[in-house]
Amino acid sequence: MRVKANGIDIEVEVEGNGKPLLMLMGIAAQLVHWPDGFCERLVADGFQIIRIDNRDVGQSTIFRHLPAPDPRSTLLRAALGLPIRAPYTLADMADDAVGVLDALGLARAHVLGVSMGGMIAQTLALRHPTRVASLASVMSTPGDRRYALISRPAALGALLGPPPRTREEMVARMLRVYRAIGSRTHPPDEASLRLIAERSFDRGMNPPGFARQMAAICASGSRRAALPGLRVPTVVIHGAQDPLIPVAAGRATARLIPGARLLELAHMGHDLPRPLWGDVSSAIRSTAERAS
Repeated sequence: MRVKANGIDIEVEVEGNGKPLLMLMGIAAQLVHWPDGFCERLVADGFQIIRIDNRDVGQSTIFRHLPAPDPRSTLLRAALGLPIRAPYTLADMADDAVGVLDALGLARAHVLGVSMGGMIAQTLALRHPTRVASLASVMSTPGDRRYALISRPAALGALLGPPPRTREEMVARMLRVYRAIGSRTHPPDEASLRLIAERSFDRGMNPPGFARQMAAICASGSRRAALPGLRVPTVVIHGAQDPLIPVAAGRATARLIPGARLLELAHMGHDLPRPLWGDVSSAIRSTAERAS
């Protein structure tokens, strides 16, 4: 279903009847990027999962009228500490998420975010602390530019590759990206990735959205000074094998947030491998129980 949130349309899928869990995906990733089996586990763990397409992806509002800064130039300017002109910021995307809660009549929700979604989730908790019951920040960062600088070139290069024009090109790109950023111990489930790629292509592709979201990340800056003020039960989950956002970023996030628990998974990359779903979902559930 589509709801009005923060003055735009946000596509939402709701499943389950338990504690509401708002799930925020990474850059250019649609709500179908959440593995179905992982979602089923969260529902079995007592959550009502709320998956959304962030602005500028999938079936949410596409900002075609706004410029799309070149991602490589954006990253270079961020690395040099130069100002970045972004069509919108992570704060706008966090306000979109609050608008979804409003549209669903929810005063509070547990919040799970991966990668850029983790950045949005942190921003949401900082801007609207009374709306966040607990926070799970996964494979994300407190926003310091130093972590982008130590990403492995192959991982970053795969993400910045040319956009797909056909369904098969979308599948090939998805496989190429996850071979570069995923776990080395648990190779990507290529059948599942093919299905996600096909579903994403069929729902609608928007390559300029990737550029605008990259600009939003880089223009929003560091949350290092603000995170110590959070008083939300938090778990930070990060893979030691992550080549895109190094595990040092997760460790820093956990140190900055008072009382945060760090779950460092030795065999996780920048992905959610099936053998680790139990560890991840258990950590999210136990953090939600702390909020109770």
